[in-house]
Amino acid sequence: MGASLSNASTNASTAVGSTLGDIPESCVAGVLPHLTPPEICNLARLNRAFRGAASSNSVWESKLPCNYQQLLDIIMPSHQRYHNLSMKDIFALLSRPLPFHDGNKEVWLHKVTGRVCMSISAKAMSITGIDDRRYWTWIPTEESRFNTVAYLQEIWWFEVDGEVKFPFPADTYTLSFRIHLGRFSKRLGRRVCNYEQTHGWDIKPVRFEFSTSDGQRSISEYFLDETEHIDAYGDYKRRNWVDYKVGEFIVNGSEPITEVRFSMKQIDCTHSKGGLCVDSVFIIPTGLRERKRSGILK
Repeated sequence: MGASLSNASTNASTAVGSTLGDIPESCVAGVLPHLTPPEICNLARLNRAFRGAASSNSVWESKLPCNYQQLLDIIMPSHQRYHNLSMKDIFALLSRPLPFHDGNKEVWLHKVTGRVCMSISAKAMSITGIDDRRYWTWIPTEESRFNTVAYLQEIWWFEVDGEVKFPFPADTYTLSFRIHLGRFSKRLGRRVCNYEQTHGWDIKPVRFEFSTSDGQRSISEYFLDETEHIDAYGDYKRRNWVDYKVGEFIVNGSEPITEVRFSMKQIDCTHSKGGLCVDSVFIIPTGLRERKRSGILK
């Protein structure tokens, strides 16, 4: 009886003494690729085995898009070398917005999924009348990731066109325009919107469109100035940034470069329109509710 109790006590002590530190690093490395990058970073704080496995190149390479080297070649100047960086460092580098094309476009990896996201400034687009200050002006603002937006005062022929050629990894992407009615500013620390010049957007819809180099196309039409609520919180299109979804396109990875042409226009010259801010175009993997700034997804 005494011997049995002694053996039971020893076995219990052994079981209680087992800790996470006893798990082999090779076993940990086999589990981490199935977790998200934030989860991997959190587990790296547990002990040496988890920290070592969480620094493994094989773990972090599984989180990168298959063409990550091509992405680095586009966004990094030739004199900057990335070949000595670990896969973890490369993921950290790509997961923050990186400008290219004179700083008018940005690309980054979604920090949880590793999927590629992109934003394109209004400065990278062709805007009818943009050089005539009677029609358009550039407004500096902290509400844009590019720190400036195009503001339309008044025009009859409204047209904005753009394009991007980029090695998008295989995925399904959503393209949207980010727009704000009225002109906003800060007064005594408060955000104030002015709609004196806002008119014409409730008469005819604006036509949004894109096409891809492999023949995909999408068209959407929206009235930009409507008075009904556009979400459950009672917000209106006025005083908010609104993301107007144009459509979705699929990249299957068979072509090295995907070209996307996009536009929005209201060219019915029977009436003028004005009082509108154009910020950017976003190309985000479908299903990701990537929040750029405070705003509403239409």
